[in-house]
Amino acid sequence: MAEHYKPHRYKAWELSLEERFQEYHPALTEREAVTEANRCLYCYDAPCMVACPTHIDIPTFIKKISTGNVKGSAKTILEANLMGASCSRVCPVEELCEGACVLKADHKPIMIGRLQRYSMDYAADKKIKFFEKGKANGFKVAVVGAGPAGLSCAGELAKLGFDVTCFEKKNWAGGLDTYGIVVFREPVEVSLAEVKMIEDLGVKIRTNVAVGKDISFDELLKEYDAIFVSVGLGNVPDMSIPGEDLPGCLDGLEFIEETKVMPLNQIKFGNRICVIGAGNTGIDCATIARRLGSERVNIVYRRSEAEMPAYHFEYEFAMGEGVSFMFLTQPVEIIGNGKVEGLKCVRMDLGQPDSSGRRAPVVVPNSEFVIPCDMVIKAIGQKKHNEVLETLSNLGIKDIKGYIVVDRETNRTMHPKIFAGGDCIRHHGEASTVMAVQDGKIAAKGIYRQLVGEIDEQSEHAKTGCCAASGAGKH
Repeated sequence: MAEHYKPHRYKAWELSLEERFQEYHPALTEREAVTEANRCLYCYDAPCMVACPTHIDIPTFIKKISTGNVKGSAKTILEANLMGASCSRVCPVEELCEGACVLKADHKPIMIGRLQRYSMDYAADKKIKFFEKGKANGFKVAVVGAGPAGLSCAGELAKLGFDVTCFEKKNWAGGLDTYGIVVFREPVEVSLAEVKMIEDLGVKIRTNVAVGKDISFDELLKEYDAIFVSVGLGNVPDMSIPGEDLPGCLDGLEFIEETKVMPLNQIKFGNRICVIGAGNTGIDCATIARRLGSERVNIVYRRSEAEMPAYHFEYEFAMGEGVSFMFLTQPVEIIGNGKVEGLKCVRMDLGQPDSSGRRAPVVVPNSEFVIPCDMVIKAIGQKKHNEVLETLSNLGIKDIKGYIVVDRETNRTMHPKIFAGGDCIRHHGEASTVMAVQDGKIAAKGIYRQLVGEIDEQSEHAKTGCCAASGAGKH
């Protein structure tokens, strides 16, 4: 068993609880933003732009910051990505645009994410409205799920003149940007402001409405000319081990959600916590627990550091927060008498690669041990929406291991009126907000072509700045 823990004085505890949950990266000042923008080489065929899933014209928006045209910079971003404010905060820029920056090899890469946030914050503070609803074309589209994919698709369609209604089962729209991103990365107000922007384009958002329960797909097919399904994924699945039903064993996504919707001083947390799973959600849960005041937080993962799904920069961030990592460790039972008192585990070794391409964990015989703890947080992935999949299957739509199959050129399913995007279609590759936004754009373009015809890219761009028409984001 490998354990990484770096004892140190945790500086965040010197701050008040509210201060610990302020945005981790402070906003750039005007001087800082202009200075950083002037470092950009404004590359021809910029690799940062290629690396951005939504293909924001990064050199152009940065150049506009350097010349004082911050409004123009914000418009350039939003033309390619309506969720630009969220993406500026939650995108794994180290793996995408900043990771591709030509200055990375010999210098520091341009702080593209923070410059994007600077422009987005400017537009939000000034309450600038960049887009209007397009001239009505007579077609109605239903969007199932108002997360980043659904909002992106709805906004792009509204700019093209569609009558769009989003159906969202939760109380607020925004999906994981609203509920599932730790508050010190993205405050809930940022996501809800983007929801308001989409509503201002004429999109109707019906919250607390679960499609399949409160309204059926058959009803939507009768009333609407097309449907975009962006239901994301569900809660964390059960681990199927004894003691999982003990008080103090929590769903990781629900733990994160509490920090977005509850007063911080009302959130219950343990003093010694075990987080099961080493993905980005597990990292988020662990760092939240530390900032709430947990003395010791262990991330328990059955494979090694090399196989962990979390980004390396997230791993380093958690280490800096004083989180301990216990690799090659498999939970087998949650121990307790009426409450969580410990996590029984076995040590693991790595065998041959499995279907995921990673070496499969193998139990080391006679290696049981117990980690004392008073809370267990599960962060081992998310369930598929089986009830939605069953309904779609009855409509002739196929899935791969619980992920909806689509034509990647249009994001249309095997049903001629139903399109899909976001985490619910991502059976391979990384699932992220920015990928979901791009899925929404692709679907909007596909729906337009199917119902209206080919888009006159130049005229549509001139009228609305709709990047869904071109998919290029280059201005």
